[in-house]
Amino acid sequence: MRAFVFDRYTQPVHEADVPEPAVGDHDVLIRVDAAGLNHLDERLRSGEFKALLPYRPPVTLGHDLAGTVLRTGRHATGFRAGDRVYARPRDFRIGTFAERIAVDQADVALAPASISTVEAGALPLVALTVWQALVEEADVQPGQKVLIHAGAGGVGTIAIQLAKHLGATVATTVSGKDADFVRELGADVVIDYRTQDFAAELSGYDVVLDPLGGESVLRSLRVLRRGGKVVGISGPPTPAFAKAAGLNPLLRLAIAALSRKVRAAAGKLDVNYEFLLVRASGDQLRQIARLVDAGILRPVVGATFPFDQTVQALRSLGTSSIRGKAVIDASALPA
Repeated sequence: MRAFVFDRYTQPVHEADVPEPAVGDHDVLIRVDAAGLNHLDERLRSGEFKALLPYRPPVTLGHDLAGTVLRTGRHATGFRAGDRVYARPRDFRIGTFAERIAVDQADVALAPASISTVEAGALPLVALTVWQALVEEADVQPGQKVLIHAGAGGVGTIAIQLAKHLGATVATTVSGKDADFVRELGADVVIDYRTQDFAAELSGYDVVLDPLGGESVLRSLRVLRRGGKVVGISGPPTPAFAKAAGLNPLLRLAIAALSRKVRAAAGKLDVNYEFLLVRASGDQLRQIARLVDAGILRPVVGATFPFDQTVQALRSLGTSSIRGKAVIDASALPA
């Protein structure tokens, strides 16, 4: 079948003919109708996550999908052929930039009924990231103040909506042209990062969700109340994360060094910093689907590309400025 792979770290992605997926007893074989594009794919290909996610090339990229169940393994009783589903396959079983993929049924959920397949394909990775950051890590409560960086992006557009649903007052950073757009999503306070310094203008926040990393994390610590928390999804990873992930002692030491500066800064301010690497969860996707069908969350698709243009679409991730997500639309491929 057709798929888009890289053969070695840092090498370009290209189309290849790869074997059909092996379908295990607990797997669901899915025809990929739409697949979200994520910066995680490029970061994985470049080797940035090689220590945390040591894939053995060749690797088929793609971390989320919406599609149609073709058949199931003998113990995969939760789905049947013809079901319209969406999923973020677990690490080391990714590969949604392909015609078909076998996914553990625990990672799969019925797609929201109220949105298109392309919109469903935009959701899994970013929606799970936001859910695990705001609900699990930060436990956002009504009346709290939440800052979401890059509010017009894939993570940000969902995070604003979920934080608002959880009862928070929501601030976000965007370019000025996106100010009205994020207000429509639910943002109460909008900071134009080109002309305003969020760290100087905001204070007393309970939670910051930071998809940017680097200096943004350090500056975000300063807007928190005592005991508040920054959840970072671009890094740096922390020793607590490394321990929970079962990483080897040498790698744990390296990670401790990488995050020492931010952890020291957090300690001085009596605030917290946590690193999140999203995990697959069909159960959480079912909860997210209910929120979508209730009109509480809506995916934002800023661009679509046909399957044949997957390479060009991946290249565009670092150069284009779209709202929400870009998605590969594979619905035109032969069934």
